[in-house]
Amino acid sequence: MALQTGHSMIHVSRQSTIIRRVQPSSAASAILKTTTGITCTTIANATFFTDERELNQSPSPTTRSPNAAVGPNGRRPLVMHARVVTSTGGGPDKTILNSPRFLNDLGYDALCAFLRPPHDSGFESIRARAKEQSAPLIEIEDCSKFDWRAVRQIVKLCRDRNVAIWHAHDYKTNLIGLIAKRFHAMSLVTTAHGWVNFSGHTPKYYRLDKRWFLPRYEKVICVSSTVLEECLASGVPGSRCVLIENAIDHEQFCRRRPIAEAKLQRFGATKDQLVIGSIGRLAEEKGFDLLIAAFTRVVKNGMDARLVIAGEGPDQEILKRVIAESGVADRIELIGFCQDTVGFLESLDIFVLSSHREGLPNVVLEAMAVGTAVIATKVGGVGRLVDDGVNGRLIESGSMEQIAAALEELSRSIEMRVRFAENAVQTIAQHWSFRRRMEKVVNVYAGVLGLPDSAVTN
Repeated sequence: MALQTGHSMIHVSRQSTIIRRVQPSSAASAILKTTTGITCTTIANATFFTDERELNQSPSPTTRSPNAAVGPNGRRPLVMHARVVTSTGGGPDKTILNSPRFLNDLGYDALCAFLRPPHDSGFESIRARAKEQSAPLIEIEDCSKFDWRAVRQIVKLCRDRNVAIWHAHDYKTNLIGLIAKRFHAMSLVTTAHGWVNFSGHTPKYYRLDKRWFLPRYEKVICVSSTVLEECLASGVPGSRCVLIENAIDHEQFCRRRPIAEAKLQRFGATKDQLVIGSIGRLAEEKGFDLLIAAFTRVVKNGMDARLVIAGEGPDQEILKRVIAESGVADRIELIGFCQDTVGFLESLDIFVLSSHREGLPNVVLEAMAVGTAVIATKVGGVGRLVDDGVNGRLIESGSMEQIAAALEELSRSIEMRVRFAENAVQTIAQHWSFRRRMEKVVNVYAGVLGLPDSAVTN
């Protein structure tokens, strides 16, 4: 495999661990297929050469001695979770940082490796979360679209710690895992959290991920049936895909105060004033402009309410202008990043997911676990989680009218809000346990290592 960065090209030899630089040829600026079956694909400034014949072959089993299969010197297998993150991160980062303490009980050690830009002040929130979860955190500075210094650090880390399983969580760490395995024998697992950000060159990277990277992983964990269908449609063999939906530690996410007390203390809202809220990246795919428009309509129709949106992102200034022009700007607030998610969610009368695209959003799991009435768009795996009319209200995505109608409906009936909230708490406790999810993940690990399930439990 080779990858072009800037004015040079890095070649990773299949037969050796030598990395050498050569000048890229003119052919690297186009997509071509040679008679040998090698495809050259240029996306933005990155050029990838891959042998299409590998697509029709199963990944070679990782060569490892029987003793090394359980880690160095008979120790337990070590899993390295890897993800690229900017600022405060998102739902997948919560899952990653929550995993080591559960894996420890199930017979595995784990590291959480995050590639982040230098001097990223937002990363402090991930450090704090890692400390809360007692998660072993490794930070690697990632200075460009593809930083070979970061790759070298990762290869060294995998060798030094004798990593048994590389568990990637995005398209970039999927690629890095493929490269690192050429220098250190380990099994490759990835979680497909969904492809929701379509800004800039990201859609091109997504296509690379689905076509070239995912099919070369031994197992692809899909967080929703929608993500699973997308992987299969992209050519990932069904035998390598496994559906393991997101889940939550319901003992950690639970209500600590009644709504009236929580919203008074946090927002100064009276018992009779509804507090409506949402959490997410301030970006197009979250549909916050529609939520603001729907909220504006119901307030102008007489609802006594306020809207609070937590999160950061590229559309912050756009949303500020939308709010300023709404005519109810004194009722709407963008509060930025929220470290205390439980405290925020328990202060809401209604949580709204207005997204156009999702995998299976952690924030809906969290809102339901805390016992907050939920309105959610029927995207990704949300329909598997929210049973319309039982533990929440499902609406179609892209419809300001449906958001407004659902807000009107729940605002008029405290009985409905209480019923949705109580049923949601039961749903999470009974069917969306994080421990059970991690048991399924451990079965995937055992499969790629060639171990019986019983060999990975204490």
